[in-house]
Amino acid sequence: MKLRKLFWGFLIVLSMELAALFVFAAEREVKTQDAVSVNEAVRLAERDFRDMRRHKNKTGLSYVVLDLSGNVLFRTEEGLSESINAAVLHRDTILDLTEKDAVVGKIIFYNDSAQMFFRQKRTAAYVLAVVLALQCAVGVGYAYYLNRTIVKPFQKLQGFAQRVAGGNLDVPLEMDRKNLFGAFTESFDIMRFELKEARRAQAQANREKKELVAKLSHDIKTPVASIKAASEVGAALAGHEKVRENYIQIIRKADQINTLITNLFTASLEELQQLPVTPEDMESEELFALLANADYLHRANTPEICKCLLSADKLRLQQVFDNIFANSYKYADTPVLVSSFQDGGFLSVVVEDDGGGVSTEELPLIKEKFFRGGNAKHAQGAGLGLYISDYFMKEMQGELVAENGKTGLKVTVRIALSVEMRQSGS
Repeated sequence: MKLRKLFWGFLIVLSMELAALFVFAAEREVKTQDAVSVNEAVRLAERDFRDMRRHKNKTGLSYVVLDLSGNVLFRTEEGLSESINAAVLHRDTILDLTEKDAVVGKIIFYNDSAQMFFRQKRTAAYVLAVVLALQCAVGVGYAYYLNRTIVKPFQKLQGFAQRVAGGNLDVPLEMDRKNLFGAFTESFDIMRFELKEARRAQAQANREKKELVAKLSHDIKTPVASIKAASEVGAALAGHEKVRENYIQIIRKADQINTLITNLFTASLEELQQLPVTPEDMESEELFALLANADYLHRANTPEICKCLLSADKLRLQQVFDNIFANSYKYADTPVLVSSFQDGGFLSVVVEDDGGGVSTEELPLIKEKFFRGGNAKHAQGAGLGLYISDYFMKEMQGELVAENGKTGLKVTVRIALSVEMRQSGS
């Protein structure tokens, strides 16, 4: 609806502009005098010719009265043609003054058509300038409308797509549903939610498989340990060398089975190697945008960040902040305090909520894979956020520190400075 109004407004202004141009192009110089006024002026001049001192101009025309010798007997104003030659050059109107059918003088009517044409042209130029200004205003308004309703939404959509491609499915796509592309972008957010649910279900299935492996390993290790212990006793009591070697072979196989079960636990750690981290130089001012994107509920303050050059993977660093803020939203649900300071070869960004923190027993485990604290029973999650964030920071030569602050959980993201800044000692 707004787009249609803008289109019609632009069309109306363009029509006004074309009309003004047409009027200006069709305007012709006026060269005619008012015949009635001219006749009236001639009649009065002939009446007063013998005594022009009592003559008064009652017509509003500009003219000069000459006798036959070329002397000026009367003029309505200064600056008029005062000779026949000058009047001819100016294309003035020259008429005879008669008395009893005899020519006694001349009356020269000033030709003001050039001035009238100039005034008309100036008026047309003013009108055209106003119309052009209106057209520019409509154009600027239309450009602003396109930027607000099309360009910016697609920029948000681009950033959203990068997050989804990076595996971040917690931050919703904020979009005005009344927007031109509102329904279109809403479908993307629905897709994000469905992907998030699918990933949560997958994480749940993986967790169940891990639990099954843990149970089976425990059940398997117990009899294997018994077999190994009995075999060790049998080898110690065996009186025959052949029998002792058989017991030793059983012990070796038991150790082999125990090793295979242990490898089954550690195999899942290789999954993280599928997430590449590529640090590169970035300005510290770019952290404002990353923090603003992560704080999609607008609960944090804008911190002061010193100007420096960092070495980080912008996409992975965005995921780190996304995970930290998502945890604060889910488990604390309080305002968030953000601060930063430079610490040696690192820029530390501190994010602290007001949720009371975690227990002393759980704090050392908070960055472990699949670990979820006692306050996470009623919140969805897979227990991977801080684990993955810690992995990303290590790959960027940085560090993730989780501790209890004064009023809640305090997470410090230590981002390494660039090699150039570290070498310069800045």
